[in-house]
Amino acid sequence: MTLISPSILSADFCNLRAEIVALEGAGADMIHIDVMDGHFVPNLTFGPDVIKALKKHTAKPFDVHLMIDHPEKWIQTYVEAGADIITIHPEATIHLDRTISQIKSYGIKAGISLLPTTSINVFEFIIDKIDLILVMTVNPGFGGQKFMPNQLKKISAISSIIKGTDIILAVDGGINDETGKLCTQAGANMLISGNYIFTGNYKERINNLKK
Repeated sequence: MTLISPSILSADFCNLRAEIVALEGAGADMIHIDVMDGHFVPNLTFGPDVIKALKKHTAKPFDVHLMIDHPEKWIQTYVEAGADIITIHPEATIHLDRTISQIKSYGIKAGISLLPTTSINVFEFIIDKIDLILVMTVNPGFGGQKFMPNQLKKISAISSIIKGTDIILAVDGGINDETGKLCTQAGANMLISGNYIFTGNYKERINNLKK
């Protein structure tokens, strides 16, 4: 079964608590939280205080995607706020191995995210440490962007490399029932979706993606 992690970047910011509760009831496997600093990507979003406040209202794991420069400075803060998975970008930290080890030292899962132009070679020497690989099928920073089909061959290549491991292969960007199917056919086992889920019946849309 494909894991579904709705991205609250597309949620109603005035009612985030209600949105989280609704997603849990609709069958979401975890909650995806995009943290943006206005430097690594051109947008500002959720800080640790928002995550800490929301954590009280769901038992679902928080899948926190740090789209920020120097994530190593913020790992402890986001762990203490309630992150269960922290995903970082290789381009954002100088010592990738050290930062991954830092995340793992808190007893949570660590992931890396690949921009559309990031080579899969980047995780060659840390593959034994990571729990998740996130392929971005849009240029990150804003929700509602169009899916980039040229990333499907990247998903397929990574799927072959990690075959037989427990590493989660996630995809984020323009995911709906059609593009999600293409991604799972290419080997992804986790779909992150924002606009598609939040513009319809949550349970129905999540079930569509799971299929």
